[in-house]
Amino acid sequence: MITIRFPDGSNREFPKGITGWEIAKTISTSLAKEAVAVRVGEQLWDLTRPIDCDTPFEVIKRTSDAGLDILRHDTAHVFAEAVKELYPETQITIGPSIQDGFFYDLFREESFTPDDLKHIEERMHEIVNRDEPLTREVWDRQTAIDFFKSQGEFFKAEIITDLPAGDEVTIYRQGNFVDLCRGPHLPSTGKLGHAFKLMKIAGAYWRGDHNNPVLQRVYGTAWSTEKDLQDYLTRLEEAEKRDHRRLGKEMNLFHMQEEAVGSVFWHPKGWALYRILENYIRDKITAEDYVEVKTPQLLDSSLWEASGHWEKFGENMFVVKEEDKTLALKPMSCPCHIQIFRQGIKSYRDLPLRMAEFGACMRNEASGALHGLTRVRSMVQDDGHIFCREDQVKEETRKFCLLLLNVYHELGFEDLTIKFSDRPAVRAGSDEVWDKAETQLEAGARASGLSYTLNPGEGAFYGPKLEFILKDAIGRDWQCGTLQLDFVLPERLDATYIGEDGKKHRPVMLHRAIFGSLERFIAVFIEHYAGKFPLWAAPVQAVIATVTQEGDAYAEKVYQDLRAAGLRVELDTRNEKISYKIRELSLQKIPYIMVVGKKEAEEGTVSLRKLGGEAQETLALHAVIDKLRKEAIPPHKR
Repeated sequence: MITIRFPDGSNREFPKGITGWEIAKTISTSLAKEAVAVRVGEQLWDLTRPIDCDTPFEVIKRTSDAGLDILRHDTAHVFAEAVKELYPETQITIGPSIQDGFFYDLFREESFTPDDLKHIEERMHEIVNRDEPLTREVWDRQTAIDFFKSQGEFFKAEIITDLPAGDEVTIYRQGNFVDLCRGPHLPSTGKLGHAFKLMKIAGAYWRGDHNNPVLQRVYGTAWSTEKDLQDYLTRLEEAEKRDHRRLGKEMNLFHMQEEAVGSVFWHPKGWALYRILENYIRDKITAEDYVEVKTPQLLDSSLWEASGHWEKFGENMFVVKEEDKTLALKPMSCPCHIQIFRQGIKSYRDLPLRMAEFGACMRNEASGALHGLTRVRSMVQDDGHIFCREDQVKEETRKFCLLLLNVYHELGFEDLTIKFSDRPAVRAGSDEVWDKAETQLEAGARASGLSYTLNPGEGAFYGPKLEFILKDAIGRDWQCGTLQLDFVLPERLDATYIGEDGKKHRPVMLHRAIFGSLERFIAVFIEHYAGKFPLWAAPVQAVIATVTQEGDAYAEKVYQDLRAAGLRVELDTRNEKISYKIRELSLQKIPYIMVVGKKEAEEGTVSLRKLGGEAQETLALHAVIDKLRKEAIPPHKR
């Protein structure tokens, strides 16, 4: 007999060799139906794999994160089987699960087409209906190499050849299809269900090296239920409507072009939105006693070498050669802020010193990774660094977290998750320093009343961090804010203060951002609101549109009165039908359209139409001004 330890702490004995699926059935039929794998100790196992020793045990359900990952990987295997049945000349390479689905890289002389994807997807549904068993086999390394070579699968053979000599490899068989895989997998293809769809075709180099053959990458999505699949496809449709690149063009906010790859041409309305959000966050941090600074953009490589960024981040820097010097455009502001801190003698009484900068940064991102405003080369960050004593870390962490939560709430983001990212494999500083940094950052997070999940190994090279992830109006996650605790850079760049004991001490450095990149945050802001901004944030808050030329003089008065009241307005006296003007202004997401004609001019009124509404209300001009002024007050000034 063996002892199985369940997550609730209970123990039960079972016959040696029992499978995870059999154990699940003893708990409940519904659990066995939802099971896709089991966790044995620290490893995920197939439901049908015999268990022959005492072990902790957990059933993995198809709706869990781990269960979805398995479903998506199984879908990739079914996809590969369908491809081999329909296009046997194709070589399959790797097919991992990814967020929301999977991809599979294929080598084939002829390009796949959208029609091919349709046929492949139909065959995938047939394979699911066949309910083919998936069986795990363990082969010795050379047998596996010989087998895949004999099948013409030379990419698979290369993967196995690179494994250490003497290693055994796991193989999964489903029908006539055999693939290299660690698993785990479902007991049969029928248990997968039909909640999947092939999405698109892209290109990729074998093993990411441009010197290697070009492969065709097919992306798919897979979910635990068909309802989840349909919900996902609906979200994609909604995301397309909200795409900030599309709205940026329709609303005349910005554009990008090849002559300035990864940089933004801000149009007047887009720059107005930029400045509105910049000034909002400036007001918020000024109220928290931050001092704003400005630092150079071009700095000698010696500073980046001293900070450690040259080694860890050098390939992403834009480098400038000047005679016998090597300079770099700054990718972040932290070493520069230390240079300001080091000017003059700092006392323990001067701390905490909260320093902020809207820092213009340049990062040499790969051209293929660039995406609208969300991934650029030229950006501005709401960068900030808090220099403090160790006994102040907890309180400064608490204050920043509360500030960040308040900002997100005021901007309309109610759903937030937090990740605690601890030490990465490659890092600066001793384990003792990292132990202290992680302990203090966690204490600060707890003092804020925040709950968080662990994100192992994803800290910065100089310290652990909290990552703040927004959920937008259609449920997508965006990592924006961050707080990083750093003992390393103050040491490397020799930052000191005079303590109460009269001796020199190193300050603790908290790196913090709320928006992160302003460009990226603006993209998130645009998509969250689908361009229909709250009135205080709208670049143009209202347009006065005339019905006929008889209303032009009065429209000019309305325009001037609204401007005098501090509202951002435009005047539309074009010789166009009012219905045409309304349609066009609605496409531009103008919050209010004020229709004026001969009648309004005679009565001193305005016909007010709100974006998204069909009805108009007629109000006296002074009432309209009062209404809009109240609505346009920024949330932090109400």
